[in-house]
Amino acid sequence: MADLVHLERRDDGVAVITLDNPKVNALSSALLHQLRDAARSLIDDPPRSVLVTGGPKVFAAGADISEFGGPEEAETVGGAFLDALEAVAAIPRATVAAIGGYALGGGCELALACDLRIASDRARFGQPEILLGIIPGGGGTQRLARLVGPARAKDLIFSGRQVGAEEALRIGLVDRVVPADEFEESAMAWAVELAAGPGAVVGLAKQAIDEGLDGDLAAGLRLEQRLFADSFRTEDSQIGVASFREHGPGKAAFTGR
Repeated sequence: MADLVHLERRDDGVAVITLDNPKVNALSSALLHQLRDAARSLIDDPPRSVLVTGGPKVFAAGADISEFGGPEEAETVGGAFLDALEAVAAIPRATVAAIGGYALGGGCELALACDLRIASDRARFGQPEILLGIIPGGGGTQRLARLVGPARAKDLIFSGRQVGAEEALRIGLVDRVVPADEFEESAMAWAVELAAGPGAVVGLAKQAIDEGLDGDLAAGLRLEQRLFADSFRTEDSQIGVASFREHGPGKAAFTGR
């Protein structure tokens, strides 16, 4: 089977997941299975941060339409998306989606499964499934609504329209937009910056936010208190507190543990 997903673990602690399914990085079942396996390997042995990227013109153009059929095929395709994107979302470190071009349908949903999103000023986003007479099946109705609010999510999903990078930034769909000629360098620099932080503690903060949103405020506060105490069991908490006492804030050299 062709390698449709490449995983590189860099010496600086950044793990890079690259989609490679020419010409448009269609998210076929084969690619999704490889993406799931790559993400699960990062769950089992976490790096210090993760960068998810595709091609310079197309991040990912969505599902492989040739695999569509009736309800039974839809369940298979939907299950592959669920397994892969849930694995990406479960990586216990900061994940950054680097979107250089089109992120449509399942491609947009993959970006939504990451914690943060940086886009080239040439990027475009959309959930165009409605134009095929179907709805998103890779988390679009859920993650998009949680990120930009239900009304904006309904606008994008009901219309199937695409939005450019600046509108995506304005509505909160992406976090940073940079010029195309600075995109790759800026995306990697952000991932490297995150990798320099206390990775395991970032993982605890991510767990508190993600799991806290699934329940009511009282349950979220109890979860935060438990994970707050857990953060003091990490090596980096000792390093950070000692560094603050000796040098002030922002000077700690964390290990990621």
